[in-house]
Amino acid sequence: MRLEKKATIVSTSVAGVLVLMKMTVGILSGSIAVLASAIDSFLDLTVSLFNYFALHNAEKDPDDQFHYGRSKIEPLAAVIEGVVVSLSALFILYEALIKIAHPREMGHMAESIWVMIASFIITAFLVTFLNYVAKKTKNMVIRADALHYKTDLFSNGAVLMALVLISYTAEELIDPILGIGIAIYMIYSAIPIIKEGVLMLLDAALEPEDVDKIIDVIKSEELITDYHFLQTREAGSNIFISVHAVLM
Repeated sequence: MRLEKKATIVSTSVAGVLVLMKMTVGILSGSIAVLASAIDSFLDLTVSLFNYFALHNAEKDPDDQFHYGRSKIEPLAAVIEGVVVSLSALFILYEALIKIAHPREMGHMAESIWVMIASFIITAFLVTFLNYVAKKTKNMVIRADALHYKTDLFSNGAVLMALVLISYTAEELIDPILGIGIAIYMIYSAIPIIKEGVLMLLDAALEPEDVDKIIDVIKSEELITDYHFLQTREAGSNIFISVHAVLM
């Protein structure tokens, strides 16, 4: 099994555990921040399952229906993941505004704090693992997944800090305000993932510095006297280059 697929299985399993932990405490405590984190973890679970499906199909060989293979499933998965993150952020923003307008008392503070400590530690290990896989494989789906869980790491830390502050100050307005901050950060983090995925789906050329490296390689070949119609594109972890070369 490819390392990328193993990474999606690990992230799916971790997300499932986090959903159960956070959802239980979020409902019992009435904390918007904890509930928002639980919803985000549920979306992580869904996205990780989709990523496994995407990677499984992206590695299939070309056939009669897909002459160029299915490598574009990877950027499609990244775009979907970015959109899902953005939609969940909007829901969190809505819930936070509702709580500001209609305050609700929070409970089970100790349980909430311990759950968020455990979530922070578990997510930190997962982010480290996904970053390792992303650097080793240069896979866009895993890189998007790592970034997604990295936003979870920041939000888990922020939620934990908020719960500690609320327990000491009894100022529950901190909870929805933090929820708004988390929502804005999630949308900000999702935009680059969506943009990169869309560019791949549209067959955008590689970055100029990468094209220059390709040109340097072509010019270094002694048998090539000239070249024209150099075209490049990227689909998932695959790079495609087309060039008409004039040989000696």
